[in-house]
Amino acid sequence: MNIVVIGGVAGGMSAAARARRLNEEASIIVLERGDYVSFANCGLPYHISGEIEDRSELLLHTPETLKSRLNLDVRLRTEAVRIDREKRTVTARGPEGEEELAYDALILSPGAATVMPPIEGLPHPSAHTLRTINDMDAIIARLSPLGEHPRAVVVGAGFIGLEAVEALRERGAAVSLVEFAPHVLPPIEAELASYVSGELARHDVDVREGTSVQAIADNDGAARLTLSDGSTLDADLVILATGVAPDSALAKDAGLELGERGAIVVDGYLQTSDPHIWAAGDAVQVRQRIGDQDLLGPVPLAAPANRHGRRAADAAILGAERAVDQVGDATAAPRVLGTAIVRVFGAVAALTGASRRTLDSLGVDYVTVHTHPADHAGYYPGAEQMHIVAHFRRSDGLLLGAHIVGGNGVANRINVFATALKAGMTASDLADLDLAYAPPFGSAKDPVQMTGFTAQNILADLMPVWYAEDLDEVRESSLLLDTRSAGECARGMVSGSLNVPHTEVRERLEEIREAAAGRPIAVLCASGVRSYLATRILREKGFEARNLSGGAETLAHVRSDWAD
Repeated sequence: MNIVVIGGVAGGMSAAARARRLNEEASIIVLERGDYVSFANCGLPYHISGEIEDRSELLLHTPETLKSRLNLDVRLRTEAVRIDREKRTVTARGPEGEEELAYDALILSPGAATVMPPIEGLPHPSAHTLRTINDMDAIIARLSPLGEHPRAVVVGAGFIGLEAVEALRERGAAVSLVEFAPHVLPPIEAELASYVSGELARHDVDVREGTSVQAIADNDGAARLTLSDGSTLDADLVILATGVAPDSALAKDAGLELGERGAIVVDGYLQTSDPHIWAAGDAVQVRQRIGDQDLLGPVPLAAPANRHGRRAADAAILGAERAVDQVGDATAAPRVLGTAIVRVFGAVAALTGASRRTLDSLGVDYVTVHTHPADHAGYYPGAEQMHIVAHFRRSDGLLLGAHIVGGNGVANRINVFATALKAGMTASDLADLDLAYAPPFGSAKDPVQMTGFTAQNILADLMPVWYAEDLDEVRESSLLLDTRSAGECARGMVSGSLNVPHTEVRERLEEIREAAAGRPIAVLCASGVRSYLATRILREKGFEARNLSGGAETLAHVRSDWAD
């Protein structure tokens, strides 16, 4: 059996290695147009920063090690330039010229290409991308002669951009971060993104949100960037982290079916529209299941690429009927959740599943939960607060997505949420999870469980909520009841609100009734816990009361002008 794999790194090498384990006799050729076939591209920023000291740690395998361990024929600097589906051949162009390779099974893993923004003056010697070993080497070479405090601009505040910012600050660079979207880390909810931008500011990063780079010009050997707001930035180094698009030109030329944003259409076994060709990695179309709906498109993440490379090899070698993975609907694109995590200095931001923006675009009826628990028992030293936003379908409590910002413990909780999404769990399922507990690691009521408890209360109408973005409307229609302590309120509260500490609500019901004058009551506290207790008292006494989701902690990150 002749197997040709186009592209290495995550998807391609996962497929090639799995294919060898399943078929010792097959001829397996891997074509990689770059200089490295198997490297840790997620580790590139950490070598720039010096956190990973030895560059060789990023080079996972070479053609020689892959030959000795797996008997793979890996050809570097060799590009697949044409696929002849009728003859089942690939034309490869390498250092020795062109060669036609016959295949019984072809696995495509071309990856994604950086989207170059429409900036006047590109390409420019100071401007670099960060996707490959060569990119990393070029950035380090640019930085090395600049001394201790070079000036850098990172364009794009997604995951790669944020990692690049951290790496450059670790090297002592003065860094500006330019993001076209309204907030940094656009995939995460806005009220959580402000924690990330705050962490950037604490590390002296100049953050420019809602701004784009219009032009780049020479400036005494460096670069001068003109921004959309008319300001300029001078930089010795510019890193473009403005997103990627599927590198599907070869598949398109071969007449394979392409879908959303040019991604290669595959079924649940990663088979393309040609029965002899499979595809994996950043270039393929996957689906994110939101309730009963699918969102289609590429998801450029290493973990799905590795899984899907393995699945493609299973199907190519064993056939779909014998493939190890159980994929459910074999005709549908493979499913992903978009689970991702990033460290930004002392903060960690993570997400899985759907965002509010996605749910609104699909017309899903959902409720949102904000919680601010500690990562472990508060009485055990070192507890750190985390901030969770989770969405649940109103009709049945199905978990739809979760976003977290915090420090310790974020990775553990986002993985629990991702597992719950995969399993189709509801708020009640989260509340009933049997999770490990000891004071150094968690609480008897884990943050995931607390999110489930809160969602249960909202869905059962035991705790109707109002949201920070509705402050103006609520202020017009309701009595705002602040149940924090008098000392807390002295530091700032919403104008026109009544302060009744939650421990005094029972004794001051008539005062509250008189102040409400028949209006509903919008209750708040610092995080939503004390105001929940007050809301329950008021509702039990016949008042129409709602609790602010996430309390003043969330309100402050949605409305900077919330307090007088």
